[in-house]
Amino acid sequence: MTDRPAKARPPQARTTEVGVQYAIVPVPMLSLETVARRSGLHPDLIRRFVALGLVDAGPDASGRLMFAPTAPAALARVQRLRTGLCLNYASLGLVLDLLDRISLLEAALRRAGMRSDLPPWT
Repeated sequence: MTDRPAKARPPQARTTEVGVQYAIVPVPMLSLETVARRSGLHPDLIRRFVALGLVDAGPDASGRLMFAPTAPAALARVQRLRTGLCLNYASLGLVLDLLDRISLLEAALRRAGMRSDLPPWT
């Protein structure tokens, strides 16, 4: 036996799984000006995309539009589809929804081991 004191253990966090701890990490949001600068688009055009539902945004405490960090990539995808397929903005919503649905179905097939040779549709 030694005369060393016992090590203090940190308090246990409540979890739903044994031995797993989760941390809630806030996602940094981007302002309209930052998204416009990063995407190279005019803020009015971005507001139009938000109104059409082509890109997601929400208001902050003061009512300004705030975007997820993925918004510039989503805007680039919208622009790429518009120029590549010559679609109007209203049609882009449908195409984006279909592409997202295809991606979900492909991911489900890959998880199930059904097909791994599917091309990415992004």
